[in-house]
Amino acid sequence: MDGLDLLIADHNRFRGIFTRFQEAKDNEDVDEMGELADKLAFELKVHTDLEEKIFYPAVRKLDEEIAEVVDEGLQEHHVGDVLVEEASTLQPGEDEWVAKITVLIESVEHHIDEEEEELFPQVRTKSDAETRAEWGARMEAMKAEQGAPKPADAEKLSLDELKQLASEQQIANRSKMSREDLAAAVDAR
Repeated sequence: MDGLDLLIADHNRFRGIFTRFQEAKDNEDVDEMGELADKLAFELKVHTDLEEKIFYPAVRKLDEEIAEVVDEGLQEHHVGDVLVEEASTLQPGEDEWVAKITVLIESVEHHIDEEEEELFPQVRTKSDAETRAEWGARMEAMKAEQGAPKPADAEKLSLDELKQLASEQQIANRSKMSREDLAAAVDAR
């Protein structure tokens, strides 16, 4: 899978978690909020590892402007790490915990929007499909090593089943996704 597509699939999965967290918050479902925050913290850790160990080092060499966006992205990762760490010392449902998770979500939303609107188009223009596929293979291997959610098996699930899973998980942009993209975005656990 193309490395950019893999990262975008993660982003879409995060957006689904954000939506579900907001619904749990609106319904004052503290248990669901806690489960979703834990899921988000784990998946963000895996995702930032992919970007920091594979993607960012590879793309920063492409162009000086890309390197600047990467440097900013690294700082945004740091902010996210701090918020996750601070939230982990609090109890789900506490006002301060809810505030930290809400700010984390807002920070991650900004980060992924910036990557998708600024960084990824530049990278797509300045790299070839073979290179991006190699990044994707390395990232998939790292995700598997870290126990990240496995993409759905597109061979075993019908398109309707993939769409249903994406709907249940409130995956963002699912109506525009190909079968492969849907399979990559949904959590098959």
